[in-house]
Amino acid sequence: MLWTVAIVLVVLWLLGFLTSYTFGGLIHILLVLAVIVIVINLIRRR
Repeated sequence: MLWTVAIVLVVLWLLGFLTSYTFGGLIHILLVLAVIVIVINLIRRR
């Protein structure tokens, strides 16, 4: 589930760069949150 959310956020982030349209800083904040969640998930596995 977390990987799906992270992948969707990365795709939206890339689309924002490709179309030169972003939702302000919101998509970047969501991307940072997704990366943090992935790191926490990787740490918990170990």
